[in-house]
Amino acid sequence: MEYRDIPYVDKKVSRIFFGTAMEPFLSGGDGSGLLDVVYGLGVNAFDTARVYKGAEKVLGDWMEKRGNRDELVILSKCGHPTPDWKKRVNEREMRRDFEISSGYLHTDYIDIYLLHRDDPEVDAGEIVEIFNAMHAEGKIGAFGGSNWTCRRIEEANEYAYKHNLIPFTVSSPQFGLADQVDDPWGGGCISISGPLNGEEREWYRKTSMPVIAYSSLAHGFLSGKVKSDAPENAREIIGSEADRAYACEENFRRLKRCEEMAEKKGCTVAQIAMAWIYRQKLNTFAVVSASKEERMRDNIEALSIELSSEELEWLDLA
Repeated sequence: MEYRDIPYVDKKVSRIFFGTAMEPFLSGGDGSGLLDVVYGLGVNAFDTARVYKGAEKVLGDWMEKRGNRDELVILSKCGHPTPDWKKRVNEREMRRDFEISSGYLHTDYIDIYLLHRDDPEVDAGEIVEIFNAMHAEGKIGAFGGSNWTCRRIEEANEYAYKHNLIPFTVSSPQFGLADQVDDPWGGGCISISGPLNGEEREWYRKTSMPVIAYSSLAHGFLSGKVKSDAPENAREIIGSEADRAYACEENFRRLKRCEEMAEKKGCTVAQIAMAWIYRQKLNTFAVVSASKEERMRDNIEALSIELSSEELEWLDLA
């Protein structure tokens, strides 16, 4: 496992965050065995959110039973819109989400706290003030946005620097080899993948802001389950939302190249797709949801797979 520093997080952070937006966590089932396996493999960072149904409670109960809270990096999120898409980016809702999350997680602080969605109608400076107050109270460590544009992060940080406050130091957009050609879940999902988002990736390269990439395998499109020679089966395998977002002609070409590269290097399609993320000139971490030990081992082993700049460009159709 590789570990890196994230500003305002007092522990080294594994480059893989285990994602809890999956079963058995969503339904509140027993995920302790899987969590034991993941933690035993060296993953110390866990991604969850207030909107992930039972996930926070399952994770919190496991931490309490194992007594390992101080060894872990917990990322949670607040301010997700209501089911009818009413926006909730304000201090009352952010603090309310924190109190609920911290209760389920059995902790009085959250290492990385993100706004799950943005509301461009709210002044970025106001959000910076709220996060700084929560940080000063010892409730949160690093903070930032999930699904925030670079422009909005810049607005927030310009305010922070001007007022001698802590800026956003982490961001969680969708990022991976597959281009997200449609918003799969609504509410303003932001991607920095694909040919249209080169300026955003350049911004992250210049700033070195940690990118915690969600849907790094395109919600399973690059997991190896979908085959480039059977595109008609993609929707059944990955679901209608992911099919709409990722199952385009260009992504099937990327998938075919992953298949060819995996055969050449003696590894899996998913490992090639993960290695592509790790080898980018960005400060990348990847959120990965794996239900089996061997798949998580594969994701970790991908950290050691070398890809040349020519191979990286070839995989991305450049």
